[in-house]
Amino acid sequence: MEGPYSVEPVVVLDEVFPGHTNALNTLFGGRLMAIMDTAAGMSASKFAHREFVTVSVDALKFRRPAFQGDIIRTTAKVVWTSPRTAGIHVVSCRLSRSEWIGEEICSGFFFMVAIDESMNPVNIPQFVPESDEEKEMWNKAKLARDAMRK
Repeated sequence: MEGPYSVEPVVVLDEVFPGHTNALNTLFGGRLMAIMDTAAGMSASKFAHREFVTVSVDALKFRRPAFQGDIIRTTAKVVWTSPRTAGIHVVSCRLSRSEWIGEEICSGFFFMVAIDESMNPVNIPQFVPESDEEKEMWNKAKLARDAMRK
């Protein structure tokens, strides 16, 4: 099997509309999780040119709220692989329309399995970390994955 098609991150922009907020006018956590899951799936597909399904999500760390009218910038990047699974690190930031400076609101690891037309798992290209930062993210993702498998 050849190497990855792309190791570049996927960046997705979403706007927080009134229907996405709770009584406090902040973004629903479940809505943010859906945005992050979608970005993770896009990143995995870009990496391997396969269809993927989510198998597990590391404990997400919600750091601060996003408000109606904010832009949510979600960045997803494959940082770990096993023969059929991609580990994607996903970070979401809120951006106000007046400043467009990212403020992290949530991050975590999403683990996805590649599937064929019959929903059977299939092998994917493998990610090989090279830089110190890539090796650190690889280790963090592996620790998260190992903890969930126990």
